[in-house]
Formats: sequence, C-alpha cells, structure tokens
Amino acid sequence: MDFSIWKSIEFAHPAFFGLLALIPVMIYWYIARQQRRQAAMEMSSLQGLKGLPVSWKVTMRPVLLVLRLLAFTALVVALARPQTNNTSESIDSEGIDIVMAIDISGSMLAQDLQPDRLEAAKKVAMNFVDSRISDRIGLVIFSGESFTQCPITTDHGVLKNQIALVKSGMLQDGTAIGMGLATSVDRLRTSKAKSKVIILLTDGVNNTGLIDPLTALEISKAFKIRVYTIGVGTVGKAPFPMTMPDGSIQMQMQDVQLDEPLMKKISAETGGKYFRATNNKELENIYGEIDKLEKTKVEITSYKRFAEHFFPLAMLALACMLLEVVLRYTAFRSLP
Repeated sequence: MDFSIWKSIEFAHPAFFGLLALIPVMIYWYIARQQRRQAAMEMSSLQGLKGLPVSWKVTMRPVLLVLRLLAFTALVVALARPQTNNTSESIDSEGIDIVMAIDISGSMLAQDLQPDRLEAAKKVAMNFVDSRISDRIGLVIFSGESFTQCPITTDHGVLKNQIALVKSGMLQDGTAIGMGLATSVDRLRTSKAKSKVIILLTDGVNNTGLIDPLTALEISKAFKIRVYTIGVGTVGKAPFPMTMPDGSIQMQMQDVQLDEPLMKKISAETGGKYFRATNNKELENIYGEIDKLEKTKVEITSYKRFAEHFFPLAMLALACMLLEVVLRYTAFRSLP
C-alpha cells in the first residue's frame, strides 16, 4: 500500500471514528476478564517463589489484545471509507476576437486628457486587455496611414508591451479613419470567432487615406464585424503643444474637430455604439461599458473521480483477527 496517498486522504463517513471510543472499554473488559479467570491460592509466604522463571506465554499473552485492537481500529478506518479524489476541469470558452484601432496623429498629443490623449488611450487600452482574459485581441494604429502593431493574440503580455511602445509620429501624420477601420477589418476577416469587434478611437476628421470611411464601413458590415467608435476631446477648444521657431514647446488653444456624425453612422450600421470622452474618467467608463456589452461565455465543468482505499485496511483487520484466533487456540491455548 502506498502510504504517501494518506497526505491527501478524505473520509466519506468520518462519523464511524466515534467507534474508537470503545477501545478503552475493550481494554478494561480484557483486564477484568483475565483477573476473574486467574485461580487464587492462599500461602503463608511468597518468599520461596521469588526467582522462578516466568513463562513466555504469560509475558506474550497481551499480544492477543493488541491484535484485536489493531483489527478493530483498521475495521473502523475502513468503514469511514478513506478515499482520494482527482479533480479535473473542462473549460468551454466562446472567445471574442477584438481589434483596438487607435489614432496616433499629432492631435492626440492635446492635453485636455492627462497627460495627453494618446497616453490616456494607451492606459485604458491596457486595462481593457487585462479584463478580457480569454479573448484574442489585436492592435492597429493609424494616422495618415495605418499599421498592424500587434495581430490578434491571446498573449496579452506581448500585446501590452506593443501598446506601451506606441507614440505619435510613428506614421505619416494625418487622420485616415477609413484606413484604420479597413486594416482592422483585415485582421478579423478570417477569424472563426462567433463575435468579432473593433474599438476605433479617434479625435479628428478623416482627411487622407486610400480607403474612404464609408467604404470601410461596408466592408465591416460584409464581414459582420461590430464597431464601437470613441470620439476623444473636449467640446470647443483644447490645449495643443506647439513647437516654436526656437525649439521650445508652448501650449496653444485650438478648435477641436471631430466627425461625430461619421462615428455614429459607423457604429449604428454595424450594431455597435458611439461614445464621447472629454476627460480621463469618461474614457475609462467607456471601455468599462464596452467590456460589459461584449461578454465572453466561459463554462467550467468540474469532474471528480474518487479512488477507494478501504480494502487494504479491511484485509489488515481480517489478517489480525485470523492471527489472534490461531494464536489463541494454539500457542496461547488455555486448558480448562
């Protein structure tokens, strides 16, 4: 019997351990019975009996009691049904494939969000990734052109590293919303996921690019991709960092231009939703709401397999009882 399994043993019927309280009763009954069976003889003195050898049968007779108690204890433990279990889990996940498309044009350096729009967008994007444990997520960046910064992946550590590396100026400046949306669709068009989602974040108006936003919208609808659009920026004017002739940076208030009608049209026709973020808190809440809207179905089924270990104990109890009977009627046999 492998005794290492007793480290993780469980008992199906632990109430049987209450029977162990009978052990002191059995010991008392044995001692009392032995005393009653001993013959009494009156003698004037025991001086002459000193030094006489004691029979080994007398010395070893308590072995019968030990065997009986061992058999009883093993039987009680067997009745308690010691067992170990092996638990396995089957995880059934209906993951969602998501592409985050983030505008990195120069206007994303405006500081109406802190420390600026782009850094605020990167922070909430990484928090969003942490909340989507079982989903495949990718990253597309765009300004005057678009680029896949990270294909859809379940390696969220790699994805977060790629988000952290994003900065304004990586691509030609401008705002090519159509290109950003089309590249995102291209990342998802071969996806087998039951739900495909794009989260498109921008702070401007489409002013360049080879693909018109409405054309990209039709492609999104053709591949049944839901698009959530986020417009970033305060209403009115926002502080933009401007480089002066002497190389210094000064903040200048400039008008915020955001094509909200286009954003609303893209989201409405694809089954998504349009959001407007004018500060960091609103942006965090928007990603939180999208997280709630796009729930991933995860089913975990647990299987428990029990292995019984009472049989060796039952065999030990039987062996002890048989050995006691054999010894009682052979080596320790009592004559009438």
